[in-house]
Amino acid sequence: MLARGGAHVALVDKATFPRDKACGDLIGPRGVAVLDDLGLRPTGTIVCRDMIVVGPTGRTVRLPCPTGTSYPSTILAVPRTIFDAHLREAALDAGAEAIDERVAGLDGRKVRLSNGSAVEGRVVIGADGAASVVARDAGLVNHRIVLRAFAVRAYLSETVAEPHIVFWEPVPRRAFPGYGWLFPGPDGRANVGLGAAAAASARPARELNAFLDHLWRIGVLGSRAAPEAVSGGWLKMGMIGTVAAAGSVLLAGDAAGLVNPLQGEGISEALASGRAVGEAILRESDPASSYKRWIADTYGPFQSVGAAIQRLVSERPRAVATVSRALVSAGRIRAVAGAWSVFWNDLLDGAVPGTARSLAALPLRTSRVVARRERRLIACPKDESARRRHGPSPSRWRS
Repeated sequence: MLARGGAHVALVDKATFPRDKACGDLIGPRGVAVLDDLGLRPTGTIVCRDMIVVGPTGRTVRLPCPTGTSYPSTILAVPRTIFDAHLREAALDAGAEAIDERVAGLDGRKVRLSNGSAVEGRVVIGADGAASVVARDAGLVNHRIVLRAFAVRAYLSETVAEPHIVFWEPVPRRAFPGYGWLFPGPDGRANVGLGAAAAASARPARELNAFLDHLWRIGVLGSRAAPEAVSGGWLKMGMIGTVAAAGSVLLAGDAAGLVNPLQGEGISEALASGRAVGEAILRESDPASSYKRWIADTYGPFQSVGAAIQRLVSERPRAVATVSRALVSAGRIRAVAGAWSVFWNDLLDGAVPGTARSLAALPLRTSRVVARRERRLIACPKDESARRRHGPSPSRWRS
């Protein structure tokens, strides 16, 4: 968008494209809407309409992908090797300049590169993921309170027609502290993975094979194929501990902590925030302030509630097992399934009025009391425990 708008853009990336990235390779309806608005939908994607949720006992429920007033009833599956290269080529075609170097650090508006050179611009956009160097050096992230998760992804020689989210109990009535997935992929390959809260970050890699055995036993997988191209990565979610922009630095996607805390989606949020960054820079005299307001209005309510729910359930495996079983049973009621889909996928804004929308709004209303801590950490993400121990002190935070 920036290059199309006439800005001089330096696209700095350490990777040589096409490159792989640990991801579920699934783009939700809001992300599809952004791609279509910008004319950037890649070819060769797999189009999906619904999502299948699999309970711990193998019982399934179908969550519909609703048509909204601002998004389509479409989910896209596309490997990141294809998708990211497609977006990069579009930026280069629009006039962006590629700089294939690792970012070593940030000094104000000057980005230091690993080869000893530097790039300087009017603004710096940090779209460098959960471990963002830009966010760190700009003083926009408090690592002590960031809400993190870790996920492992692999590919299987298996044809999968629809996306699956799987609640798993390695031990009966004790839920895995996260969830698993099985998503469609091209060329007869499926994307499979496990994600867990940070406190259990070692478990996804350690228990991936046991999870695959479970999928095979309950009939979700037709064969017990060996996983290929296994890789993992950290997620930063819920906007906790991160300021989205200050001065000449703006953060997008994972760098801003915009991953959905309930189901782990990050591509839609990255696309929407990237577009919003571009619009703020091209149109506003103070892009950082304008962009922060947009982030707060667009993602603040859902992300704070989602982060609170994740906090409450992450250390309660028995309670999560009970709730997940009950959800799958209740999800067989059409209105419940529709509401679950709207709420869980953060589709309330733009949802068509009706029973599903009304039911989906209830968790946001009833959970705001529970989410007071998260709203405070989003609004002023300082380490409150340290402040209580040591008293007020100068801070690098700029809000």
